[in-house]
Amino acid sequence: MSAPAWLTARPVAHRALHDAARGIIENTASAVDAALARGFAIEVDIQLAADGEVVVFHDDDLDRLTAASGPVQALTLAQLRQVLVRGTADRIMTLAELLARVGGRVPLVIELKSRFDGDTSVAIRAVEILSSYAGPAALMSFDPDLVAAVRALGPAIPRGFTMERRYDDPEWDFVSPADKFAWGNLLNFPRMQPDFLAHYVKDLPSPAVSLAKRTTGLPVLTWTVRTPEDRAIAARHADQIIFEGFVPDIESA
Repeated sequence: MSAPAWLTARPVAHRALHDAARGIIENTASAVDAALARGFAIEVDIQLAADGEVVVFHDDDLDRLTAASGPVQALTLAQLRQVLVRGTADRIMTLAELLARVGGRVPLVIELKSRFDGDTSVAIRAVEILSSYAGPAALMSFDPDLVAAVRALGPAIPRGFTMERRYDDPEWDFVSPADKFAWGNLLNFPRMQPDFLAHYVKDLPSPAVSLAKRTTGLPVLTWTVRTPEDRAIAARHADQIIFEGFVPDIESA
């Protein structure tokens, strides 16, 4: 399928419209409500709890954002519901709760977090939940296996490949040079057949992305746009921004 027009129609708030200085923390209901109030599309991260439920949370561990500690995937949904996001009254949401809260009012761009171990359970569950959602929503991931799983299981759901050009940050040290090259040059494209790309703004322009865009018309979102310099890069090489740390003028974005 081709990417729907709503995917690039409005700036996308990274992890929703969070602002820690105002007590609005990423990926929380408060941040979602702030984005809804401004009419921004919303990007969030999802992963599995120990019992297979899908929760909205970015980090592998609870330590940075909550008073709890340890891996998210070590706790059941019932246990995670007892965890308060640090300094707030917010608790970790499920994907179903997020969908009910948004109710189709703005687009959702949902990143599937991965352990890069071949387990596609998070994609399976996300597709199952989204199959009954009538609002605009897309799934994306850094993991080609998860993007391919969405293609197989939920072909009607727009799917994207989240990527960098070089993968030179130490967080990617676990990835082989061969996989870094394959991912950064879209060698997995035939297996994934993504409807859009979500590319790291600091790595644009990318020859592989430019070629894909030129030959297929594939739209490009770029993350995470924080500065005027980032916005200038995005304006030249992408179709829409995934932003944080400022509030774009939605009429001119």
